Amino acid sequence: MSQHTVKSFDEELSHLANILARMGGLAEAQLASALQALSRRDSELAARVVASDQRIDELEQEVQNFTVRMLALRQPVAADLRHIVAALKISSEIERIGDYAANVAKRALVLNQLPAVKPLSAVLHMATLVQEILKEVLDATVEQDLDKAIRVWNRDEEVDDMYTGLFRELLTYMMEDPRTITACSHLMFMAKNIERIGDHATNIAEVLHFVVNGTALKGARPKGGGGGLDIEGGH
Repeated sequence: MSQHTVKSFDEELSHLANILARMGGLAEAQLASALQALSRRDSELAARVVASDQRIDELEQEVQNFTVRMLALRQPVAADLRHIVAALKISSEIERIGDYAANVAKRALVLNQLPAVKPLSAVLHMATLVQEILKEVLDATVEQDLDKAIRVWNRDEEVDDMYTGLFRELLTYMMEDPRTITACSHLMFMAKNIERIGDHATNIAEVLHFVVNGTALKGARPKGGGGGLDIEGGH
Protein backbone atom coordinates (compact mmCIF):
# COMPACT_ATOMS: atom_id res chain seq x y z
CA MET A 1 0.00 0.00 0.00
CA SER A 2 1.37 3.43 -0.94
CA GLN A 3 2.15 6.03 1.71
CA HIS A 4 -0.44 8.74 2.26
CA THR A 5 0.14 12.45 2.73
CA VAL A 6 -1.53 12.22 6.13
CA LYS A 7 0.66 9.85 8.15
CA SER A 8 -2.10 9.14 10.67
CA PHE A 9 -4.19 7.57 7.89
CA ASP A 10 -1.42 5.02 7.23
CA GLU A 11 -1.28 4.32 10.95
CA GLU A 12 -5.04 3.75 11.05
CA LEU A 13 -4.89 1.32 8.10
CA SER A 14 -2.04 -0.51 9.82
CA HIS A 15 -4.03 -0.68 13.06
CA LEU A 16 -6.97 -2.16 11.16
CA ALA A 17 -4.72 -4.80 9.59
CA ASN A 18 -3.32 -5.65 13.04
CA ILE A 19 -6.79 -6.24 14.48
CA LEU A 20 -7.63 -8.57 11.59
CA ALA A 21 -4.36 -10.44 12.12
CA ARG A 22 -5.19 -10.90 15.81
CA MET A 23 -8.69 -12.11 14.94
CA GLY A 24 -7.28 -14.58 12.46
CA GLY A 25 -4.75 -15.89 14.94
CA LEU A 26 -7.45 -16.39 17.56
CA ALA A 27 -9.73 -18.18 15.09
CA GLU A 28 -6.90 -20.51 14.07
CA ALA A 29 -6.14 -21.25 17.73
CA GLN A 30 -9.82 -21.82 18.50
CA LEU A 31 -10.16 -24.36 15.71
CA ALA A 32 -6.94 -26.14 16.68
CA SER A 33 -8.04 -26.36 20.32
CA ALA A 34 -11.53 -27.56 19.40
CA LEU A 35 -10.05 -30.34 17.30
CA GLN A 36 -7.57 -31.25 20.02
CA ALA A 37 -10.43 -31.42 22.52
CA LEU A 38 -12.23 -33.74 20.13
CA SER A 39 -9.31 -36.04 19.36
CA ARG A 40 -8.15 -36.27 23.00
CA ARG A 41 -11.67 -36.32 24.51
CA ASP A 42 -10.64 -33.32 26.57
CA SER A 43 -13.84 -31.71 27.85
CA GLU A 44 -12.02 -29.05 29.90
CA LEU A 45 -10.31 -27.78 26.77
CA ALA A 46 -13.60 -27.87 24.84
CA ALA A 47 -15.24 -25.74 27.54
CA ARG A 48 -12.39 -23.20 27.31
CA VAL A 49 -12.86 -22.95 23.55
CA VAL A 50 -16.56 -22.21 23.99
CA ALA A 51 -15.84 -19.58 26.65
CA SER A 52 -13.14 -17.91 24.52
CA ASP A 53 -15.40 -17.30 21.53
CA GLN A 54 -16.48 -13.95 22.95
CA ARG A 55 -13.01 -12.44 22.40
CA ILE A 56 -13.30 -12.83 18.61
CA ASP A 57 -16.76 -11.23 18.77
CA GLU A 58 -15.29 -8.27 20.65
CA LEU A 59 -12.55 -7.80 18.05
CA GLU A 60 -15.12 -7.90 15.25
CA GLN A 61 -17.03 -5.12 17.00
CA GLU A 62 -13.79 -3.18 17.31
CA VAL A 63 -13.23 -3.50 13.54
CA GLN A 64 -16.78 -2.34 12.85
CA ASN A 65 -16.43 0.72 15.09
CA PHE A 66 -13.01 1.61 13.70
CA THR A 67 -14.01 1.27 10.04
CA VAL A 68 -17.15 3.39 10.52
CA ARG A 69 -14.99 6.08 12.09
CA MET A 70 -12.47 5.93 9.22
CA LEU A 71 -15.19 6.12 6.59
CA ALA A 72 -16.72 9.15 8.28
CA LEU A 73 -13.49 11.06 8.95
CA ARG A 74 -11.30 10.09 5.97
CA GLN A 75 -13.91 9.67 3.20
CA PRO A 76 -11.58 7.25 1.37
CA VAL A 77 -11.83 6.43 -2.33
CA ALA A 78 -10.52 3.77 -4.73
CA ALA A 79 -8.00 1.33 -3.20
CA ASP A 80 -8.28 2.86 0.28
CA LEU A 81 -12.03 2.41 0.28
CA ARG A 82 -11.63 -1.22 -0.87
CA HIS A 83 -9.21 -1.93 2.00
CA ILE A 84 -11.57 -0.52 4.61
CA VAL A 85 -14.71 -2.21 3.29
CA ALA A 86 -12.77 -5.47 2.89
CA ALA A 87 -11.71 -5.29 6.55
CA LEU A 88 -15.39 -5.22 7.51
CA LYS A 89 -16.13 -8.25 5.34
CA ILE A 90 -13.08 -10.24 6.44
CA SER A 91 -13.75 -9.59 10.13
CA SER A 92 -17.27 -10.95 9.65
CA GLU A 93 -15.92 -14.09 7.94
CA ILE A 94 -13.39 -14.67 10.74
CA GLU A 95 -16.09 -14.19 13.37
CA ARG A 96 -18.17 -16.91 11.72
CA ILE A 97 -15.12 -19.20 11.63
CA GLY A 98 -14.76 -18.65 15.38
CA ASP A 99 -18.44 -19.51 15.85
CA TYR A 100 -18.08 -22.77 13.93
CA ALA A 101 -14.98 -23.70 15.94
CA ALA A 102 -17.00 -23.09 19.13
CA ASN A 103 -19.78 -25.28 17.72
CA VAL A 104 -17.30 -28.12 17.22
CA ALA A 105 -16.18 -27.70 20.83
CA LYS A 106 -19.79 -27.72 22.09
CA ARG A 107 -20.50 -30.98 20.33
CA ALA A 108 -17.18 -32.39 21.57
CA LEU A 109 -18.47 -31.87 25.12
CA VAL A 110 -21.38 -34.19 24.30
CA LEU A 111 -19.43 -36.63 22.15
CA ASN A 112 -16.80 -37.10 24.85
CA GLN A 113 -19.48 -38.67 27.04
CA LEU A 114 -20.28 -41.33 24.40
CA PRO A 115 -18.31 -44.39 23.27
CA ALA A 116 -15.73 -43.53 20.59
CA VAL A 117 -16.67 -44.30 16.98
CA LYS A 118 -14.38 -45.04 14.04
CA PRO A 119 -15.46 -42.19 11.68
CA LEU A 120 -13.94 -39.67 14.11
CA SER A 121 -10.58 -40.14 12.37
CA ALA A 122 -12.11 -39.18 9.00
CA VAL A 123 -13.59 -36.00 10.51
CA LEU A 124 -10.19 -35.07 11.92
CA HIS A 125 -8.57 -35.79 8.54
CA MET A 126 -10.94 -33.35 6.82
CA ALA A 127 -10.33 -30.84 9.59
CA THR A 128 -6.58 -30.97 8.93
CA LEU A 129 -7.19 -29.95 5.32
CA VAL A 130 -9.42 -27.07 6.40
CA GLN A 131 -6.81 -25.93 8.92
CA GLU A 132 -4.24 -25.77 6.10
CA ILE A 133 -6.61 -23.73 3.94
CA LEU A 134 -7.46 -21.37 6.79
CA LYS A 135 -3.80 -20.78 7.59
CA GLU A 136 -3.01 -20.12 3.94
CA VAL A 137 -5.79 -17.58 3.48
CA LEU A 138 -4.95 -15.76 6.71
CA ASP A 139 -1.29 -15.60 5.65
CA ALA A 140 -2.42 -14.34 2.25
CA THR A 141 -4.43 -11.60 3.94
CA VAL A 142 -1.49 -10.40 6.02
CA GLU A 143 0.90 -10.57 3.06
CA GLN A 144 -1.65 -9.36 0.46
CA ASP A 145 -0.58 -12.43 -1.54
CA LEU A 146 -2.91 -12.97 -4.49
CA ASP A 147 -1.40 -16.30 -5.53
CA LYS A 148 -2.11 -17.81 -2.12
CA ALA A 149 -5.66 -16.47 -2.21
CA ILE A 150 -6.29 -18.10 -5.59
CA ARG A 151 -4.87 -21.43 -4.33
CA VAL A 152 -7.33 -21.33 -1.42
CA TRP A 153 -10.20 -20.53 -3.78
CA ASN A 154 -9.33 -23.53 -5.93
CA ARG A 155 -9.15 -25.91 -2.95
CA ASP A 156 -12.80 -25.42 -1.99
CA GLU A 157 -13.73 -28.33 -4.26
CA GLU A 158 -11.29 -30.58 -2.38
CA VAL A 159 -13.06 -29.86 0.92
CA ASP A 160 -16.50 -30.42 -0.62
CA ASP A 161 -15.48 -33.79 -2.05
CA MET A 162 -14.04 -34.90 1.27
CA TYR A 163 -17.20 -33.79 3.09
CA THR A 164 -19.41 -35.72 0.65
CA GLY A 165 -17.41 -38.91 1.21
CA LEU A 166 -17.49 -38.42 4.96
CA PHE A 167 -21.24 -37.81 4.98
CA ARG A 168 -21.82 -41.10 3.18
CA GLU A 169 -19.42 -42.94 5.48
CA LEU A 170 -21.29 -41.69 8.54
CA LEU A 171 -24.67 -42.73 7.11
CA THR A 172 -23.34 -46.20 6.31
CA TYR A 173 -21.86 -46.56 9.79
CA MET A 174 -25.17 -45.58 11.43
CA MET A 175 -27.15 -48.04 9.28
CA GLU A 176 -24.77 -50.87 10.08
CA ASP A 177 -24.80 -50.20 13.83
CA PRO A 178 -27.78 -48.18 15.14
CA ARG A 179 -26.06 -47.89 18.53
CA THR A 180 -23.72 -45.33 16.93
CA ILE A 181 -26.49 -43.03 15.64
CA THR A 182 -26.16 -40.43 18.41
CA ALA A 183 -22.36 -40.17 18.18
CA CYS A 184 -22.35 -40.19 14.38
CA SER A 185 -25.05 -37.52 14.26
CA HIS A 186 -22.84 -35.22 16.31
CA LEU A 187 -19.91 -36.02 14.01
CA MET A 188 -22.08 -35.19 11.01
CA PHE A 189 -22.85 -31.74 12.40
CA MET A 190 -19.19 -31.24 13.29
CA ALA A 191 -18.18 -32.16 9.74
CA LYS A 192 -20.62 -29.57 8.41
CA ASN A 193 -19.20 -26.93 10.77
CA ILE A 194 -15.70 -27.72 9.50
CA GLU A 195 -16.83 -27.63 5.86
CA ARG A 196 -18.39 -24.22 6.53
CA ILE A 197 -15.08 -22.95 7.88
CA GLY A 198 -13.59 -23.91 4.51
CA ASP A 199 -16.34 -21.91 2.79
CA HIS A 200 -15.58 -18.83 4.87
CA ALA A 201 -11.86 -19.18 4.14
CA THR A 202 -12.75 -19.19 0.44
CA ASN A 203 -14.89 -16.08 0.95
CA ILE A 204 -11.86 -14.32 2.44
CA ALA A 205 -9.83 -15.31 -0.64
CA GLU A 206 -12.46 -13.70 -2.85
CA VAL A 207 -12.45 -10.50 -0.79
CA LEU A 208 -8.66 -10.35 -0.92
CA HIS A 209 -8.68 -10.72 -4.70
CA PHE A 210 -11.04 -7.76 -4.93
CA VAL A 211 -8.86 -5.67 -2.60
CA VAL A 212 -5.67 -6.30 -4.56
CA ASN A 213 -7.06 -6.29 -8.11
CA GLY A 214 -10.29 -4.34 -7.80
CA THR A 215 -12.09 -7.19 -9.60
CA ALA A 216 -13.93 -10.34 -8.58
CA LEU A 217 -12.44 -13.78 -9.14
CA LYS A 218 -13.67 -14.96 -12.56
CA GLY A 219 -15.71 -18.07 -13.05
CA ALA A 220 -17.92 -20.05 -10.75
CA ARG A 221 -16.40 -21.11 -7.46
CA PRO A 222 -15.12 -24.71 -7.77
CA LYS A 223 -17.55 -27.01 -5.96
CA GLY A 224 -17.34 -30.70 -5.26
CA GLY A 225 -20.11 -33.26 -5.32
CA GLY A 226 -21.68 -32.22 -2.02
CA GLY A 227 -24.79 -30.54 -3.39
CA GLY A 228 -27.89 -31.97 -1.78
CA LEU A 229 -25.96 -33.37 1.19
CA ASP A 230 -26.30 -30.15 3.15
CA ILE A 231 -27.19 -30.21 6.81
CA GLU A 232 -27.25 -27.24 9.10
CA GLY A 233 -24.40 -27.38 11.58
CA GLY A 234 -25.22 -24.40 13.74
CA HIS A 235 -25.63 -23.96 17.47
